[in-house]
Amino acid sequence: MNKTWLSVLIAALFEVTWVIGLKHANEVWEWGVTIVAIIVSFYLMIMASRSLPVGTVYAVFVGLGTAGTVLAEILLFGNPVQLSKVVLIGTLLVGVVGLKMLSKDTQKEAA
Repeated sequence: MNKTWLSVLIAALFEVTWVIGLKHANEVWEWGVTIVAIIVSFYLMIMASRSLPVGTVYAVFVGLGTAGTVLAEILLFGNPVQLSKVVLIGTLLVGVVGLKMLSKDTQKEAA
């Protein structure tokens, strides 16, 4: 995995943070963390889209963010695990991995 794809992965982790923050933030500092997470996630996604296909970057970003948010809600906030939800998230992740595998980097990997 090159640096650009790593930045997409990190952007998705920040997306999970801000989506959860939008739902659960009550204190001023929690809202501050949420705003910082929004800025970081979109900055990293925009930077990655400069050297990777925009559609693929966005699909991977949103797909990983969605899967991460569902997983976080289950693990951290006690949402019920439903087989249909697990199957659909698994299908989403297969699609995300497939898109990543089919995309071609326009930048050369730094040695």
